[in-house]
Amino acid sequence: MIKAAINRVRNRFLRPASKPSAEKFNVVTEGKGHILFPEKETVFYNPIQQFNRDLSVTCIKAWDNLYGQPKQEQIRARKHSKKRGPEGRLQESAKKRKLSDGSGEIVDQQQQQQQRPYIRILEALSATGLRAIRYAHEIPHVKEIVANDLLPAAVEAIQRNVDHNEVGDIVKPNIDDANVLMYRNKAQRKRYHIIDLDPYGTVTPFVDAALQNIEDDGLMLVTCTDLSVLAGSGYPEKCFALYGGVNMAGHDATHESALRLVLNLLGQSAAKYRKSIEPVLSLSIDFYVRVFVKVKTNPLEVKNLQSNTMITYMCSGCGAYHNQRLGRQSERSTKKGNTFVKYSLAQGPPVDQKCPYCGGAHHLTGPMYAGPLHNKQFIEEVLRINREEHTDDVYKTRKRIEGMLTLAQNELETPFYFTPNRVSSILKFQVPSLKTVVAGLGSLGFRTSLTHAQPSSLKTDAPWDAIWYTMKRYCEDNQLSKLDKMNPNSFGYKILANDAIGRDAKGNDKHGDKLDFSPNEQSAQIEALRKLKIVRFQENPERNWGPKSRPT
Repeated sequence: MIKAAINRVRNRFLRPASKPSAEKFNVVTEGKGHILFPEKETVFYNPIQQFNRDLSVTCIKAWDNLYGQPKQEQIRARKHSKKRGPEGRLQESAKKRKLSDGSGEIVDQQQQQQQRPYIRILEALSATGLRAIRYAHEIPHVKEIVANDLLPAAVEAIQRNVDHNEVGDIVKPNIDDANVLMYRNKAQRKRYHIIDLDPYGTVTPFVDAALQNIEDDGLMLVTCTDLSVLAGSGYPEKCFALYGGVNMAGHDATHESALRLVLNLLGQSAAKYRKSIEPVLSLSIDFYVRVFVKVKTNPLEVKNLQSNTMITYMCSGCGAYHNQRLGRQSERSTKKGNTFVKYSLAQGPPVDQKCPYCGGAHHLTGPMYAGPLHNKQFIEEVLRINREEHTDDVYKTRKRIEGMLTLAQNELETPFYFTPNRVSSILKFQVPSLKTVVAGLGSLGFRTSLTHAQPSSLKTDAPWDAIWYTMKRYCEDNQLSKLDKMNPNSFGYKILANDAIGRDAKGNDKHGDKLDFSPNEQSAQIEALRKLKIVRFQENPERNWGPKSRPT
């Protein structure tokens, strides 16, 4: 009965139609798509996510260049190898046949096959269909796009916009529950190269079905807009219920912990089906997070899930954090000289109940993903496409893509970051410049980078002992210490009075005379990156422009 009712609604709203008139609608143009938007808001359209859509188009193009087309070539090579004759040569029909492309020029058959569309895309929660229409217009090699939504009004809008943009040969509007559609596709062995999940709120209900419905080496694009849960401090129980972990509530790095919680959800869900994920780009953007992950069936890589998962001990006083991976890997050798990987339990905890620097209580966060957030080669290809193939008149957020991804490309792979403003406020002295802090940590042999997730924040591989040592020495060298005027019970007083910071078990100074705040190579790199005037936030194109509430 339910299936029959769905079919009746589908037949009602998806019947063939002529190109609709735009006179009764407001025409919204974004990229190369034109959307007929009714005056009464019955379908959700969010203009602030133009950056999301511009970036998604660029990333799918990069996936096509790096992974999609090379895999299609491998598939074609396997097919051709089956047609070899008894002498090991390709049959004449497969190797030498020449075809005309209609202009009188002769094109090799293999070259023509490479130009053939092959990408199948599923936009499971399509709303107006704008994203699917833009994919059809702007991404080469697209064979089919399913624009699905559960609301009849939404599917009617999708069909109207598909007709208006004349992309009915590629975009197929569909009315169905997203999970039901994906599970049905799995049963019918129909898979997609790209699955885009951009819900209003959490993506959690759709992850399992999507992971079972994606092709090997396919790309999943995932958005979560529930940052009050993922990055807020008011709903730890809901965060754990939805994502299986707790965020770094109240910490500067809470937005990165949100990214890592989403990636942990995807990794844990994929492992049940002997699949692994590789994050190629993970961004914290405005009011949501957006991750791009490559999914592959790889039982050997699934074994690394335990060691790529961590919990974090976060001090409630000074914000120092210590990461603890849940598994260990070590290489062992056999008597014959062969090597293998031994998986074992991790040893811990890395800290005591109280913070060694300020005496504050440690809060437990996670478990969350512990590996790299980005693939540098992928980001380089996205930046190349954005720079060489896209123009400002079509991609209005092109400068912001360049800025955000340039920062992401130069980030260290170490988890989390700290903000010198917060550290200085704890110690009660004027904030030093970023280049000064970077120069100090660099003189001690540690690397430092900026982060895309938070302005004026630093990622570093330095332990917190080295961070506090550097900040204390800066305070002392510039005579900024005011211990006599500070509350002895404050966390800043306890850190400044803690003589164990920067010293080994025997009480000797770990760093000697290494610390130097003079400009060095690392501080020069940070300053050069900051001088690029990176566009971090989207510019408002009109008044009253921003996130909108869910339509009624």
